[in-house]
Amino acid sequence: MKILVTGATGFIGRQVILQLRERGHDVAVLTRNPETAPVRLPIACPVFFWHGVDEPPPREAFENVDAVVHLAGENIINRWTSSRKKEIIKSRVESTRQLVTAMQALDRKPRVFVCASAVGFYGDRGDELLDESAEAGEGFLPGLCRQWEQAARQAEESGIRVVSMRIGVVLGHDGGALLPMLPPFRMGLGGKVGSGRQWMSWIHVRDLAGLIGHAIETDSVKSAVNAVSPHPATNVVFTQTLAAVLKRPHLFSVPEFVLKILMGEASQVVLTSQRVMSRKAAGYAFVFPELRAALEDICSQEDHVLLLEQWVPRPIDEVFAFFSDAQNLELLTPPHLRFKVLGSSTNPLQSGTLIDYKLQLHGIPFRWQSLIGEWNPVTHFSDTQMRGPYKKWHHTHTFIEQDGGTLIRDHAVYRIPFGVPGDAVAYYFVKKDLEKIFGYRVAKVRELFGE
Repeated sequence: MKILVTGATGFIGRQVILQLRERGHDVAVLTRNPETAPVRLPIACPVFFWHGVDEPPPREAFENVDAVVHLAGENIINRWTSSRKKEIIKSRVESTRQLVTAMQALDRKPRVFVCASAVGFYGDRGDELLDESAEAGEGFLPGLCRQWEQAARQAEESGIRVVSMRIGVVLGHDGGALLPMLPPFRMGLGGKVGSGRQWMSWIHVRDLAGLIGHAIETDSVKSAVNAVSPHPATNVVFTQTLAAVLKRPHLFSVPEFVLKILMGEASQVVLTSQRVMSRKAAGYAFVFPELRAALEDICSQEDHVLLLEQWVPRPIDEVFAFFSDAQNLELLTPPHLRFKVLGSSTNPLQSGTLIDYKLQLHGIPFRWQSLIGEWNPVTHFSDTQMRGPYKKWHHTHTFIEQDGGTLIRDHAVYRIPFGVPGDAVAYYFVKKDLEKIFGYRVAKVRELFGE
C-alpha cells in the first residue's frame, strides 16, 4: 500500500514508518517542519508541507494513498493552563477534522484511517479491568479522547474504515515514558510515583508500530483498539521491575502532592489508574508481551542512534567516490565548526586508514581521529572515532543503487561522555547539534548532486 503518515518525525512515528517500509509499503509524510524532516526521518520518502490545523493539508499528498496514519499532536506533559488545553485539543481534534475533510473530498479515497487516541479515554478507574467496550471516564483527558475519536469516525460516512488507537504508556529507547525516567533509575534515585497502586497500561514502541501495521492490513480491525500489552502493571511493580533490570535500588518516591504542585492538573497523566486490556488486538502477536522482557530490551541499548537516508540522481560509483574522499568532509560540514582535515595515514582511503581532523564545538577546539574499518567500494564503509569529543562514535555509510540514482544511508551510533549524568544533561543538546550538522550536509549534498 501507499501510506501517508503525520507525526512521522516523532518518537512513535519514526518506528512506525520504519516498520511500514519493512512490511513492503510505500510511505509519504505530512509535516509542519519540512526543513528538519530529512534528518529526523529514518527513511527517504516524499515529504509534504502542511502549514497546520488552520489550513487543509495539500491535496497532492493524498494521491494514490491507500491508508492514512495520524500521529501528530501537541505534547500533553505540560501544565494545563486554559490556553494550553485549547492548543492540545486543537492539535488533535481539529487536525483530525482537517484530514477527514480532505479525504472525503477525494475521488479515490483511502481504504483505512488509523488515528491515535489514548487510554486516557477511560479516566481514573482504579482496579477495574477495561476493554474497548468500557465507557469513557470524566475529566479533561477523557473529554479530549472522545472528541478526537468522534472527529476520526466522520470518515466512516465516506466508506473509509476507521481505527482509533487508544495508546497506553509507550516504552522505548531514546523517547517515550522512559526518556526522563531512566537517568534517575540508572543512578539509583528512582522509585514509585504517588501511592504506586495506580495501574500502568504500557506497550513497547516496536509493538505499537506493529499493531498499527496490523490494523492497516487487517480489514476486520475497526473502531477503537486498545494499543497496550496483554499484561498491565501497577506503578510499584513497574518500578521494582525497572530497578531489578538495571540492578539498582528503588528507595526514592515522588509524593502525589509534589507532582500536583509541579504539574497541576496534568499530574493525572501519571497518577490516574487505567488497567486496560485489548480484545481487538487478539490477532496481533506481541514481540514484548511481558514487562521485564520489554525493559531488558530497552535498557540494554546504551548507544544513541542517528539514522537517515537521502536519494540523489547520480550513479553509485560517482557518489561513493565523493564520500570516500576525506577532503570532501570539509565541504559537507557547517562553517561554524571550523572543520579541517589535517591528514590521513594512506591515500587513497582503505581499511585501516587513520584520518586526523580538527574542529570547534560551541567554541571549544577538539582534535578528532577516525579509523576506517569496513571498506567495500562501492557499497559501504565505516569510520570509528579513536580520539574526539564522544565517548563512542561509529558511523556506517551505505550506498544503494535505486530508481536510476543512489540512496545514501547514514547509520551512526554514539555515546556521550561522563556516563549517565553526562547523558542526562547533554543528550538533548547533542541531538540538536547533530540535527543541525546533518541538516547542513543534506542540503549541501542536494546542492551538489541534485534530487
